[in-house]
Amino acid sequence: MSADPRRQVPRTDTLLADPRLAAAGERLGRALVKGAVQRVQQRVRAGEVAPDAAVDAVVAELPGTASSLRPVLNATGVVVHTNLGRAPLSDAAAEAIAAATGTTDVELDLRTGRRGPRGEAAIAALLAAVPAAEAAIVVNNCAAALALVATALGGELVIARGELVEIGDGFRIPELLESTGARLREVGTTNRVTGADYRGALGPDTGAVLKVHPSNFVVRGFTRAVEVDELAAVLAGTGVPLVADVGSGLLRPHPVLPDEPDLQTTLAAGADLVLASGDKLLGGPQAGLVLGRAELVQRLRRHPLYRALRVDKTTLAALEATLRGPVPPVQQMLAADVEGLRARARALAARLSGAGIDAVAVDAESRVGGGGAPEHPLPGAAVSLPREFAEPLRLGARPVVGYVEDDRTLLNLRSVLPTADDALADAVLEVAGTWT
Repeated sequence: MSADPRRQVPRTDTLLADPRLAAAGERLGRALVKGAVQRVQQRVRAGEVAPDAAVDAVVAELPGTASSLRPVLNATGVVVHTNLGRAPLSDAAAEAIAAATGTTDVELDLRTGRRGPRGEAAIAALLAAVPAAEAAIVVNNCAAALALVATALGGELVIARGELVEIGDGFRIPELLESTGARLREVGTTNRVTGADYRGALGPDTGAVLKVHPSNFVVRGFTRAVEVDELAAVLAGTGVPLVADVGSGLLRPHPVLPDEPDLQTTLAAGADLVLASGDKLLGGPQAGLVLGRAELVQRLRRHPLYRALRVDKTTLAALEATLRGPVPPVQQMLAADVEGLRARARALAARLSGAGIDAVAVDAESRVGGGGAPEHPLPGAAVSLPREFAEPLRLGARPVVGYVEDDRTLLNLRSVLPTADDALADAVLEVAGTWT
């Protein structure tokens, strides 16, 4: 009679006492390691893992960190990919976050030993980058900034019908604004609005005129919009603030994105407040940026809702490092030279072809992503592989997300930094190795 297979399964306490798993428990937490042990024990019972290989199997199953989030190589060609966490942070921002994880001087003036302004250095860096602004605050995303403005300014908000947009995942600007208790006064039509429309909507209850950049779509044909400078002239002398939500977080005009509004130009054109995201074209952490007239910014800062929406010390640290540090990845990707991308694609394809993989360098269009510049494709290059690579690359030890086009898997290099080319090649070679 064969021995009971259950007697062959290593005991939980024996496995957890192994030096490698004990060290993993210190790093990842005992509960996480114990869960991996129990799953491997089930595989031993099923005959999938030999009893003497159980520790190795547990080690192979453990994640790199205690979080379930996994680093992914973004080879989609979408620079700011919402499903992949939007902007990848710079090394400087990541180091700043690590430094801020312990106790910090986020609200302490070390010179006097007294309480200091929260996030003063990050705000100073933001104002230095956008000199048209008198003051600024940071909240947890751009939608939060819009909600704070609607709540603090109160009354009736005047907005063009064509700017009542949906910002993704079913969230709609008018519903967000109305949830704050604000009343909307729609002006114009879906495709056309004039300065006279705005002027006629002003009244004693007007809290602000809101201009929202429709960043994720374009209306063409018989259209008219009122630009910020014209709208500022309409509001001159009325005391009604002009609030512009530019969305993407572009600090200044960008040569690659000539039609994308930026914070500096919008404020200089006459906006009283400008709102934007920190985790899109700025290339920083998730944040909502509010810049503009000091009196209005202070009014938002003193509103009780601000306390619920303000960011933590790690976000402030990452934002400051993004603004003061080296060029962040998103901006490197936007500025990537097309010929340089093609040269990288040829080099990668040659390396993979040398290993017997059907790899070809091809031209490929890229996108800004993140709801920005929807009709402005970016020229670039990709490595083309057989279609069957798509899924195993996505499920690999270092996941690679590309896309399938014309029955081929494309790995677009616009959204991959040159420093990651070796990791990209290694991931493809690892997949190919499982088929030989």
